[in-house]
Amino acid sequence: MAAAAAKAAAAALSAAGVVAFSSERAYADGGGPAFRFPGFSTSPGPPAAAPAAEEKRKVRNDHPRTSAAGFDPEALERGAAMLKQIENSPHGKKVFEILKQQEDVRRAENLTKKVEFQKELAALELEKTHVDYDERKKLEQQRAQIKSQMSRYDDELARKRMQADHEAQRVRNQELVKMQEESAIRQEQMRRAIEEQIQEERRKTDRAKATIEKEIEQQRILSEADARIKLKKQTEDVERRLLIEGAKAEKEKWVQLINTTFEHIGGGLQTILTDQNKLVVAVGGVTALAAGIYTTREGARVVWGYVDRILGQPSLIRESSRGKYPWSGVFSRAMNTMTSKLNKGSNLGNNGNGFGDVILNPSLQKRVKQLANATANTKLHQAPFRNMLFYGPPGTGKTMAARELARKSGLDYALMTGGDVAPLGSQAVTKIHQLFDWAKKSNRGLLLFIDEADAFLCERNKTYMSEAQRSALNALLFRTGDQSKDIVLALATNRPGDLDSAVADRIDEVLEFPLPGEDERSKLLKLYLDKYIMKAGEKHEKSWLRFFHGQPQKIEVKGVTDDLIREAAAKTEGFSGREIAKLMASVQAAVYGSKECVLSPDLFREVVDYKVAEHQQRRRLAGYEQKNA
Repeated sequence: MAAAAAKAAAAALSAAGVVAFSSERAYADGGGPAFRFPGFSTSPGPPAAAPAAEEKRKVRNDHPRTSAAGFDPEALERGAAMLKQIENSPHGKKVFEILKQQEDVRRAENLTKKVEFQKELAALELEKTHVDYDERKKLEQQRAQIKSQMSRYDDELARKRMQADHEAQRVRNQELVKMQEESAIRQEQMRRAIEEQIQEERRKTDRAKATIEKEIEQQRILSEADARIKLKKQTEDVERRLLIEGAKAEKEKWVQLINTTFEHIGGGLQTILTDQNKLVVAVGGVTALAAGIYTTREGARVVWGYVDRILGQPSLIRESSRGKYPWSGVFSRAMNTMTSKLNKGSNLGNNGNGFGDVILNPSLQKRVKQLANATANTKLHQAPFRNMLFYGPPGTGKTMAARELARKSGLDYALMTGGDVAPLGSQAVTKIHQLFDWAKKSNRGLLLFIDEADAFLCERNKTYMSEAQRSALNALLFRTGDQSKDIVLALATNRPGDLDSAVADRIDEVLEFPLPGEDERSKLLKLYLDKYIMKAGEKHEKSWLRFFHGQPQKIEVKGVTDDLIREAAAKTEGFSGREIAKLMASVQAAVYGSKECVLSPDLFREVVDYKVAEHQQRRRLAGYEQKNA
């Protein structure tokens, strides 16, 4: 019962609260005083004063169910009726207490919500502060970035402006250089055109002169031919009759001689065949003659082989200043010795440096001369000789320097190549011992020059080295283990790093032969120009073969000056001495291939440019092969 009453009271109070809230809003909207409901209003004041105030503020109302402000009092009346019922109810006090507790709970909830709202408001304010700070920070960063971009843009503009200025200056410089080059080219073309015109006029004059001389010579030849024809016609019949009679007499004589010979041979054969004793003697004589010839030939071969093995030159020697046998070249060596003694001190060599046709770097040439003098003094004082190693690119004069060193020091000279040792196989050791035994027989001392020494003196731990090559290397190491007073060992190689360490240990002097410089190339060009062009055919003129062969045409040199030689020397950078010799041989061939047999500056430049391009192509091919390898 009490629960039902409490529920009814709660419903009534809810309705009253709604009415009160509506009346408060109505009075608030209408400008009247606030509606006061006892027990629910938060404002203190006497509850009995409200009806009196309401009665004083009554206004005219055209609608009986609403107040002057538009408020419907019916709900309020129902609420009042409900309150009266609650007051009259025995559980009214409990109902009000429950309602008051509910009001307190609502207040606490509202207070909690207010605190939470304030926290959210503070969080929003803090977040707003953070957002404002981030926005300001981003704004400052954007400003700094814009400022940096502006500075970079300004720098870029300045750099591009500077590049444009430099490019314009470079273009102007290129145009200026191009104009200067074109001017120089035009001047050179004009000079060449004038020179070619002069040469053409000279050639026309020479051709006209040759034509006139040829016509005169033809007329002279025709007149002499007519005279010879007339004389020949007169003597032809007589000569024909004499020839016919002589031929008949010669024929009869030979026929008679043949008949007589065959008659004697037939008679002798018939006598031998009919007489048995004569037949046996004839057969025995022929057999003995054949046996004697065969025995003599084989015996001479055996004896000559023994002599050749004891006294002859070893098969490994390719070239030597000594003869093949001790008596070979005695007269020529005596004449050379006499000539060298007569010319000693006055003959400085073909190139004016006292070293023959060998042109080397000045420092290297000085070192080679010092070695030649030291070797000569070593021989004079019977001291041990010093072994040498020559290394450098091919064609740089290693062999020629060794030959001149031997000549200057007064030694004999012998050349062998390392590539000849490997094909000997098991006989290589014997041949090397024979070589050193032969070298020791020289009374003057011998310089043994081994070209391409790395072919068989390479490192012994190489896998491709055969046992025979190892034995040959060991034999040479054995023969060169001690200092020798008879033999100077000179090795030449393009790859000094491939030599065996024991071979390197036996070397006392090491000389590097580099490619010739510009001055050396100029001297080499002059040397071979004199050898292949100026003196071409002189050896043929001094030979007795000139009586059986035609005389070679003399080469005429026109306009080949020292400036042209220096220009060619500058173009031939990287050429070895051998390549320069081949270049001048090509110039000689080009001159012989021309009609006039004249060496002109244009022909010389043409051959030089062709050989330079060929040299560069060969180097490119060598680099391509090394790259592929």
